[in-house]
Amino acid sequence: MSYSDLYTPGFKSRNRDHFAAIVRIALADGIISEEEQAFLNRTAINLEIEADEVTEIMKHIDKHPINPPSTKERRLERLYDLTRMVFADHIADEAEQDLMKRLLIGLGFPTDQVESTIDKAFTLIKNGSDQDDFVAAFN
Repeated sequence: MSYSDLYTPGFKSRNRDHFAAIVRIALADGIISEEEQAFLNRTAINLEIEADEVTEIMKHIDKHPINPPSTKERRLERLYDLTRMVFADHIADEAEQDLMKRLLIGLGFPTDQVESTIDKAFTLIKNGSDQDDFVAAFN
């Protein structure tokens, strides 16, 4: 039995939707840099997304909803991945920042705290926080 057989179809679907959100960030400026592609490749492996699924997601990005997690910790883990994607090419351009705002609202972050949440997330990633430190900083 493979690891992917251990997970429910809903779990796999949430992973694909999360991956699609990360791809949206990568595509926000119209191109995917080598660094962004490397990050996408690693993330696809970590999320148990097959190469053919990656291709399908990238072709039909709009078929994947944001699909907000039910817990604060899961939202913060997704925020961590999205923020790392923004900085994969060491540039947080305006298109990526605008998309982050929309994604955070879709993930269930309070609208009035989106700006400060993004600022804090960017600072934590710039300072080299790992996922555990990142999540802890918001609790």
